[in-house]
Amino acid sequence: MNTLAKDLGHNKAEKAVKTMAKTPESLTELAEKSEQYGDKLQHRRENLIKNLTLLHADKNDVLERFRLVLNNWETKGGDGAELHLYANAISGTTVDLTDSSAAWLTIKGWMMSQDGGLRWLANIIKFFLALSLVYLLSRTAGKLADAALSSNSNLSTLLKEFIKVSVRRVILIIGFIVSLTLIEINVGPVLALIGAAGLVVGLALQSTLSNFASGMLILIYRPFDVGDIIEIDGVTGTVHSMTLLSTSIKTFDNQHLVVPNNNIWGTTIVNVTGSRTRRVDLVFGIGYGDDMAKAEAIMLDVVNRHELVLEHPAPIIKVNQLADSSVNFVCRPWVKTENYLDVYWDITRQVKEEFDKQGVSIPFPQRDVHVHQITAPIEK
Repeated sequence: MNTLAKDLGHNKAEKAVKTMAKTPESLTELAEKSEQYGDKLQHRRENLIKNLTLLHADKNDVLERFRLVLNNWETKGGDGAELHLYANAISGTTVDLTDSSAAWLTIKGWMMSQDGGLRWLANIIKFFLALSLVYLLSRTAGKLADAALSSNSNLSTLLKEFIKVSVRRVILIIGFIVSLTLIEINVGPVLALIGAAGLVVGLALQSTLSNFASGMLILIYRPFDVGDIIEIDGVTGTVHSMTLLSTSIKTFDNQHLVVPNNNIWGTTIVNVTGSRTRRVDLVFGIGYGDDMAKAEAIMLDVVNRHELVLEHPAPIIKVNQLADSSVNFVCRPWVKTENYLDVYWDITRQVKEEFDKQGVSIPFPQRDVHVHQITAPIEK
């Protein structure tokens, strides 16, 4: 008990131990008094920590006013670098982690203070509410842009989609940066960092930026659109989608090709479905001994009977070439672009069947070989 009294650091407690530690009843009474005294010390300690938290809040208020005055002074030409260092040095709250109870009381006091936890809780709530509002605003702006662009037939589907996505993303980025100010983040250094990072990334990704520039040119000049059949570097397929960096093409055998935009813009682009109508170019050969007028009439009848062949422009059927083994006709009907392959296959089959029915031959390649016999001279 003497040790307990000394640890309490109170002279009266030590004296009470010496005078009362004679009977069990006195020891019990002393223990109760020591517990009461410990409770009083703990209560006093909690009050001191609470007062310290209030003092920290007052200090933060004074620092905010001090920084406001300092910023106004700097705008008028004053040099406040050292004063800023001083303000940063005395700002913040120190927590003694070696004493768990004191640390918890300090943290609890900071969380419950108007300039501490409650303030940051309000800022975080404002931040997420602002992000939600920005998200809804971006969705609404995207729908409005889509509605405004859908009635414009002069713009390609790729460009419309790019504008709609760009409007949404720009609003999201600007809204996020503005929302950062609600949690007391200075966006000035953030913007400077983004600018510096953009310069470094631009130097490191020159080829990517070249694809980006080519993608912008493709969107502006519209050499093709989604769903068009194009031919690039010997590859033919349907345009599936496009970003600012690459174009996705699906070939007729269902292969998925991703071509960099720089490769597309730097070569010849053949847009097979760029026009509404297209001419079907067919070549039919007949034998030199066949009736050319009859063959021409057969081809003209097959073309005129096909329901997908257009009347205007009128089809062309003419003798085109006197080849080695055949007399070649060109057969050139006009069709809608989407019907090109159907007409090509149908007319090729029907002309062959009609030639067979009416006795018009399609000769195989042949070559005449002339043999000259030379008589050897008679020796004498």
